[in-house]
Amino acid sequence: MNNNRQLFLASFFTLIAAGIGFSIRGAVLDEWGTQFGFTKGQLGELTGAGLVGFGFTIIACSLVADLVGYKVLMVLAFVLHAGSAVATLAATPVFNAMGGSGAGKDGAYWCLFVGALMFSLANGVCESVINPLVATLYPNQKTHYLNILHAGWPGGLILGGALALFFCGEDAYIRPLRWEITSAFFLPPALYYGYVILKEKFPISEAKASGVSFGTMLAEFASPILLLLFLLHAMVGYVELGTDGWIQDIMKNSIGKSATWLFIWTSGIMFALRFFAGPIVEKVNPLGLLLISAILGCVGLYALGTVEGMAIIVAGTIYGIGKTFYWPTMLGVVGERYPKGGALTMGTIGGIGMLSAGILGGPGIGYFQDKYASEDLARESQEVYVETKSSTSKHFLGWSAVSGLDGQKVGEATKKQKELEMKIASGKQVTAADELTTSEQQIINANLYGGRMALKVTAAVPAMMAVGYLILVLYFRSKGGYQVEVLHGQKPEGEHYTGGMEGPGEG
Repeated sequence: MNNNRQLFLASFFTLIAAGIGFSIRGAVLDEWGTQFGFTKGQLGELTGAGLVGFGFTIIACSLVADLVGYKVLMVLAFVLHAGSAVATLAATPVFNAMGGSGAGKDGAYWCLFVGALMFSLANGVCESVINPLVATLYPNQKTHYLNILHAGWPGGLILGGALALFFCGEDAYIRPLRWEITSAFFLPPALYYGYVILKEKFPISEAKASGVSFGTMLAEFASPILLLLFLLHAMVGYVELGTDGWIQDIMKNSIGKSATWLFIWTSGIMFALRFFAGPIVEKVNPLGLLLISAILGCVGLYALGTVEGMAIIVAGTIYGIGKTFYWPTMLGVVGERYPKGGALTMGTIGGIGMLSAGILGGPGIGYFQDKYASEDLARESQEVYVETKSSTSKHFLGWSAVSGLDGQKVGEATKKQKELEMKIASGKQVTAADELTTSEQQIINANLYGGRMALKVTAAVPAMMAVGYLILVLYFRSKGGYQVEVLHGQKPEGEHYTGGMEGPGEG
């Protein structure tokens, strides 16, 4: 009996689970900061942990998938997903058992770090399986079904964003739930795919059946163009997933709960456009599309850090369109130009993107928030900064160490501001005790400034990507134009470019 549909749906639901987990984590960052006193830098490290494990596992599992089989890897992924929930839920009990701030703060941090890391490891294992699995299930309709498969990622982001609006934070639309409950929302789709993979039989991989040797795959890595593509994809991971992990937390400072609506909107753009990626790439050279996307991403990100009011929707739309095609088209270019690399080159470029997002994107954007918020508050009042800064400091690459603002103190000021706004909106009498003090307003302003500046700095990354894509466009033009490489047979006559067939399945 053909079980293609069951295996396909299970693969789709791995991305739904990954998207929900990623989205909810972005929505509860401020709750973690307030409860445990984390700085933006520490929250950035937790965001990074939710991505970095993906990079290691997709590369490692791509090497052994043919040897151990798909089913074994998918069972491992399910165990890691379940373990991540256990580790994450342990944070509050550990924090309380170890006496709160100090040792308790460190204990909670490591629980959340391990939980996020296990989640990303699980997503990486899934990604190493579902792409070649779907290609094997539908060998004559790969692009079509891979497009549908990877719509699961933005679909999960949208679902997670909606759940965050309904249940995350004190101003939740339905009912505020503890972050421990909302962070477990990814479990139902994980349980579904776990049930399916345990009972269904898996086919052998298409790569194993093709007879391409491992040495042939490795030889592809000698190409300077492929190495440039790897570098550009590292930037993609930083700007796309690094920003998506932070965007709700940053934009909450200026537009409140509407930040999650903005996240849903940009994810919806990605979800819709990815269904049309194949036809779009056929009309536009894939490298040209990447160049246009990088320019749009740069403009959109810089605008998000600058504009206010309704203009934020326009800026978010520009950014959303730009980021839609980064990941899938990069994977498509590698697949088209280096087919001999098979799953190894595809897994490597995906792994590099996720490693960059986890090691550089999440922590880097958090660092720049700390840097600019601290500098702004210190300019306004050195005394208030000394009272508000965290006891820990963080480095990032070659930048100097920065002591960010204590998350609990920022959270207290932000909570007071929300309560004041609610009183004013409801027409209740406002007393002097309800008003923000000068120091509290300075803390809020500094936090807002740090987030906006971090987005502006991040906009430099797609600007650099645009330069790299322009170099590639000019290079291939000098060689007679961009052409798809094929291992055997005729060149495809329908879907000439497979860019857009895959998107990031990360947590």
